[in-house]
Amino acid sequence: MDTTKIIINNASRIFMGIVIYFFAMKLLGLENITELRLFNFLIVIWGVNTAIKQNIEFNKNNLYLSNLSIGFSTAVFAVVAVAFSLIFYITFLNYDLLHIMENSRIWGNHLTLERMIFAILIEGLASSVICTFIVMQYWKKHKVDSLIS
Repeated sequence: MDTTKIIINNASRIFMGIVIYFFAMKLLGLENITELRLFNFLIVIWGVNTAIKQNIEFNKNNLYLSNLSIGFSTAVFAVVAVAFSLIFYITFLNYDLLHIMENSRIWGNHLTLERMIFAILIEGLASSVICTFIVMQYWKKHKVDSLIS
């Protein structure tokens, strides 16, 4: 399987997982609880793990840097997609989310859409690196039988 396809498929899964999670939070009236947003860290770990696992299984590739690159690329594409969807959501569907975020303990006062997206991109990139390195601790010792023989 092509690595680009692996990255796009798993980034789409991460994106959909995060979108569904946030809509479920909204439907249940939990969007005010900022701490619940930490759950998307687990969604990113799941997607990165799946991408690396697929590269090892389908492409028989257990090279550390290759899998690190695939995991990081998967997470970054998902973060960028989430940021663009958040821009769309706040601009066209629910501008009040910006005020909810501004009133939370995490974001503080004078929050603009641009500042929020910048912060989410930086946080997303940092968590992408962290998630990828966490997952690679498991997969770095994985051996592919067909490569050894």
